[in-house]
Amino acid sequence: MPVNSSHTLLTGITKQDPRAIGRAISVVENNLSDAAEILAGLDPKRIENALVLGITGPPGAGKSTLTSSLISELRRRNKRVGIVAIDPSSPISGGAVLGDRIRMMEHALDKDVVVRSMATRGRLGGLCASAGATVRIMAASGCDVILIETVGVGQSEMDIIRLADITIMVLAPGFGDDIQAMKAGLLEVADFLVVNKYDLPGADALRMEMQQIFVQKEEESNIPRVLETIASENSGIKKLIDSLHSFEAYIETNSIKTKRRHEALDSETLDWIFEILRPRFTEQLKKDSNPQQTDPRIRAQQLIANTPNG
Repeated sequence: MPVNSSHTLLTGITKQDPRAIGRAISVVENNLSDAAEILAGLDPKRIENALVLGITGPPGAGKSTLTSSLISELRRRNKRVGIVAIDPSSPISGGAVLGDRIRMMEHALDKDVVVRSMATRGRLGGLCASAGATVRIMAASGCDVILIETVGVGQSEMDIIRLADITIMVLAPGFGDDIQAMKAGLLEVADFLVVNKYDLPGADALRMEMQQIFVQKEEESNIPRVLETIASENSGIKKLIDSLHSFEAYIETNSIKTKRRHEALDSETLDWIFEILRPRFTEQLKKDSNPQQTDPRIRAQQLIANTPNG
């Protein structure tokens, strides 16, 4: 049997073999022939029991330091942890500085920490689809908690974050107008607001301002949703994790977790549809002899209508 057959990789995933986990993620990310069989063979119970945390926020807020501190505390609690680190990349070369992997090096020798950096390469839909599959492979390998850390707070990050059961927005003092612009997104997306770098001037004022935004959410769950940390000193991390676990119990009891996962699967299915269809329509575009004679929207409708099924 080939070393990288789907059966061998699935066995390796179950046994928590790092090479099998990494290879399986690569197979799915590159949409290779064994991808469907691998995804179909994952342990659904492990996937159901895992907690997926999304971590987002503007560059400089300390997301990676916070993520590293969360990993350390979760490992102290004997939790197996997966990390999907979304890295920025050039839309031209596709290259990326996989900085998150470097920042996670202190956990590199821990067999119960699984890290995967994923370059955006300018492909929103394909990235969302691959990130969701990566999360499930990590969960099937026995990861109790999987963290998705994004590069910022743009639309692509928001779409990726919707894969999470619980979303944490990380802010720090000194972002001014950026925070004002983010308020609507905070209300829509974030379950928790973490004011990091709480030792800096302006942290108290920022916390009070954010508290007003989250007051209704806190009343609904009776769980504090605005928390302060100094991630570089591991300050506030234990309280944050305790609050996350309390909120996990709340969303499970109220069927919110199930609803979110169903919505995430629907979105991911659409992402895969676009990803699968993209090569077909790319080929049709190359064959189009008069690309400038038609409005792009009309041209798209014509290509859809004229492209053979199957």
